Amino acid sequence: MKITKNMTIGEVVRTYPQTIRILMSFGMGCVGCPSAQAETLEEAAMVHGIAIDELLEALNQGI
Repeated sequence: MKITKNMTIGEVVRTYPQTIRILMSFGMGCVGCPSAQAETLEEAAMVHGIAIDELLEALNQGI
């Protein structure tokens, strides 16, 4: 399964725990916060000023 921008942070972390360090390296410390359960990767990237394509590439390489 490929990680997509429409997946929630919670879904990604539950399915691929190894992605936590990648998310943290992008400055996304929200991995454990309640909003991460409903916030998509695209929404979180926008809030944090992160290029979604770069984030998705790193996450998919990490799995």
